[in-house]
Amino acid sequence: MTRNPISDNTTQEENFWKKPTSKVSLFGLQTVCERFFPSLYDSTSFSHDGFCIFAFWMLLKSAFLMGLVFTKWACAFLLCCCLITSGAYSVEGLHGGSKVRGVNLGGWLVIEGWIKPSLFDGIANGDMLDGTEVQFKSVTLQKYVSADNGGGMNVTVDRDVPSSWETFRLWRVSESEFQFRTTQGQFLTCDGGGCSVSATAKSPSTSETYEIERNEKNRIHFKIKDGVYLQATTDGHLTADYPGAPGWDDNAATFEMTIVSNTLHGDYQLANGYGHDRAKNVLRRHRNSFITIEDFKFLYKHGINTVRIPVGWWIAFDPDPPSPFIGGSLEALDNAFSWAQEYDIRCIIDLHAAPGSQNGMEHSASRDGFTGWPTSPDYISQSLHVIDFLVSRYARSSALLGIELLNEPSAGAVPLDILISYYKQGYQIVRKYSSSAYVIICQRIGIADPLELYQANIGSHNLVLDLHFYNLFDTFFVNMSVEDNIQYIYKSREGQLQALNSSNGPLVFIGEWVNEWNVTNGSQKDYQDFGKAQLDIYNAASFGWCYWTLKNDREHWDFEWNMRNNFLQLGSSPSKRKLNILGLLGLACTWFWLPFL
Repeated sequence: MTRNPISDNTTQEENFWKKPTSKVSLFGLQTVCERFFPSLYDSTSFSHDGFCIFAFWMLLKSAFLMGLVFTKWACAFLLCCCLITSGAYSVEGLHGGSKVRGVNLGGWLVIEGWIKPSLFDGIANGDMLDGTEVQFKSVTLQKYVSADNGGGMNVTVDRDVPSSWETFRLWRVSESEFQFRTTQGQFLTCDGGGCSVSATAKSPSTSETYEIERNEKNRIHFKIKDGVYLQATTDGHLTADYPGAPGWDDNAATFEMTIVSNTLHGDYQLANGYGHDRAKNVLRRHRNSFITIEDFKFLYKHGINTVRIPVGWWIAFDPDPPSPFIGGSLEALDNAFSWAQEYDIRCIIDLHAAPGSQNGMEHSASRDGFTGWPTSPDYISQSLHVIDFLVSRYARSSALLGIELLNEPSAGAVPLDILISYYKQGYQIVRKYSSSAYVIICQRIGIADPLELYQANIGSHNLVLDLHFYNLFDTFFVNMSVEDNIQYIYKSREGQLQALNSSNGPLVFIGEWVNEWNVTNGSQKDYQDFGKAQLDIYNAASFGWCYWTLKNDREHWDFEWNMRNNFLQLGSSPSKRKLNILGLLGLACTWFWLPFL
């Protein structure tokens, strides 16, 4: 007869701690842990989770030595420690006390041509979009057209070598009509036949509009409104008095056009390039297909809990925004909130493009690279209206996590006092509608002190500072090796984050980063190591991080491509690991108490 291991001759406690049984129990518990809590064994989780695993197994050992009474108190103590350390930095509004683990939806509601260049393929004269920088050389004089001193009465054709005075930025009126802006912001103007061209107009009209005739060799003619052609006179002036219609031979009305820069491919260039009706069709197809509910499903499956959604200021005027912008982005944003709710994802709405442009870049919908936002009270007031519109519309949505008041203001163009004043007003607007939504303020890009906004007294509750970390866009990174890039993350970025996290100020958010660099021919392992280094450090940001961006024609900028092809390994989400830890502790307690129930 087999003896019952729990017999009248032994107490339950004595039997449970008999050595053979405890070995089996310990092995069984480890098997269960590995089956149901695999992320605890993930090397990317070591710093906090490794401590919990180590402490748990030490708890078992102490049980053998010290007895069950001690173990009950140790279990309670360890549970408290894990709860405290797991919640050291957690974001209100995210489940499980986790931090933001996000992806940007760039190139969707704010167009960036480099993300999806094919959007611009159907534009006639597509190399002459708004903001394109051009120079003109007389074929007879072999001299360049120049706006002396960057603008004024004197427009000459007398320079041998072009520089800024000889460079003009296009304002596109139609596929063949253009206006030309100087470096000081004035426009080339001509009042009619017989006039001398000057650069005195501060805003363009018909007198500043020229029809451009162009041949396949990039030779051009300027024709003014009454049909007269400009010519370069022998004494070096630009006048509207060429007799008749010029041919393409070497005559005074013919100029060679050089395109110096054609880098702006944003919403303004797309809408103005196609014209309203064609642009509306292009953007409707793009907005309906570029981001869909399937993308939110993909993000959810990969542990992403937040999306940062760039929007343009014209969204507040949907469905009929000011020309040339195209309505429809508000409906797309509404869809994003619905999809986010379905997959338990939170949304950060990011004012990426402010009226007048806060940085002169295409992603701020700049027309020509000038930064007009900080110098115009009307533009700033309009931006605050947009914030009011967005918060009032989405404040009651459970999917709203925060509002970013402005993306990447330029340190070289936006004075700090102007920016702080705007941020303070924006904070108050958000608080008018929501006491819990995070208010996110972006650090100025360029040469700026990362701590400059910490003492600004912008707001006291749920305030977040957004920093964008790229090992790109600076000559400092150009010649870095794989190891140089990785060590820069560990040695420099880590120190920056530690300083910001420990400062008495906003939470810290790495709102943009990417698994890309200037290294050529990097292997998959190189990219994995670089991504791991960034995640090791950016996971410490007190608010969290957001990858730039979900989709991109350039593979390594494309989050989806990186995940599908295993070039980026996120590891387990902090919230999931924390739940696993708590589950493990619960399992431990059950394991200890089950024999006595």
